[in-house]
Amino acid sequence: MARSEIFALVCALLFVRGTANAASVDVSVVDSDGKPAAGAVVSLAPQSGTMPEPSRIPAEAIIDQRHQTFIPLAVMVRRGGHVVFTNNDTTMHQVYSFSPIKQFEFEIDQGHKSAPVVFDKAGVAAIGCNIHDNMVAFVYVADSPWTAMTDADGHAHFADVPAGAYRAQAWHPRLAPGAKWPSAALNVPSAATLSLSVPLTAPQTMKHMHMEDY
Repeated sequence: MARSEIFALVCALLFVRGTANAASVDVSVVDSDGKPAAGAVVSLAPQSGTMPEPSRIPAEAIIDQRHQTFIPLAVMVRRGGHVVFTNNDTTMHQVYSFSPIKQFEFEIDQGHKSAPVVFDKAGVAAIGCNIHDNMVAFVYVADSPWTAMTDADGHAHFADVPAGAYRAQAWHPRLAPGAKWPSAALNVPSAATLSLSVPLTAPQTMKHMHMEDY
């Protein structure tokens, strides 16, 4: 397999339905082959006004370590939320992040867990292990209450989205570092179908970084 491949991430807003005051929005994310892209994060941000607090988003997530692998590959918490790292592996791990939104570094012995790591800035933090370079995970810190991770079929659902103009945005763990996140304008509750594409990277080593199929 080539060291990297170019993929397209197509985010289609399939349905926008509801009343003049609110609507339900269904989002489908697929790759360039039309296959569902599970584990993508989709968010809606109002074009004007104040962003509501992301109180609907979980305040806590857990990232485990087993077989020299972070599980799951990506978690989502709200801004101000925290992540606990657990070690159910047979060896010690040294967890770190040099990401702009959060920097930390600590060791976790076998059978132990970390103190809660608070993420007070929105964005994505890449997580690694200083002992095992093949390990990688991501923490998506949400600033919008309309943020969801796609399911196994590549779908995300938003209920009761207030009427107005929004910017829809998608992120995926396989998005190339530094690549622009796909986004498009959305008017709720008007019907709309949007498609977005972005180059993703799939280095050969990615398959060794995580045991899940992504």
